[in-house]
Amino acid sequence: MVLRENVQRRIVISCNVAGRDLGSVVNDIRQAVPQAVPMPAGYRVEYGGQFERQQSASERLLALSVLAIAAVFMLLVLAFGRARDALIVMVNLPLALIGGVVGVFLSGGVLNVATMIGFITLLGIATRNGIMLVTHIHHLMNIEGVRDFRQAVERGAKERLVPILMTAAAAGLALIPLAVRGGQTGSEIQTPMAIVILCGLASSTFLNMAVVPTLYLRYGALRGANRMIGAEKMPRK
Repeated sequence: MVLRENVQRRIVISCNVAGRDLGSVVNDIRQAVPQAVPMPAGYRVEYGGQFERQQSASERLLALSVLAIAAVFMLLVLAFGRARDALIVMVNLPLALIGGVVGVFLSGGVLNVATMIGFITLLGIATRNGIMLVTHIHHLMNIEGVRDFRQAVERGAKERLVPILMTAAAAGLALIPLAVRGGQTGSEIQTPMAIVILCGLASSTFLNMAVVPTLYLRYGALRGANRMIGAEKMPRK
């Protein structure tokens, strides 16, 4: 059978991959083929099939992730009224990446479409935790009238601890059945994704309650200081 593509003859050589990830196998083939198979004039090698689709999906997910992070940042600026609070909330992203990277190694050390989907999901959960904390601090100062900025931050961290832990525990318990199904048929995507989310959820949840209040106490005091000065200058009836 003579196969053609784009008015050129094509010879298809296919293989199945087992016990290793597709990307590393293709990289080994790329290094071995030029040395072992000299190409006559007019011949070239192209790698397609599942590997080509995986590469295309990874590039698309990476581009969409960057756009999603930028969109979330702009929405946070609109919600909080200043970029400083939005940046403090976005600190949760690298905190979540710490556990996510550990999850990648635990799931085989391969960054594929499944683990990238896990990272995207993880970034959304981590951002939510920061929003819950910073929003409650604003509520204490603007609605409940807490004038001491340090007291507002400490009280906000303590009062948001249980809700953040409960939401993280609910998500983690739901992902445990998917994470322990490694090696079973049909779990090739679910298991790496669940492991990445679980590890990142653990690191972001615990570091969020320590790092974000500390940063907000250090760099978010401008609004609190202005409110305290304004409250002191207001005449009392």
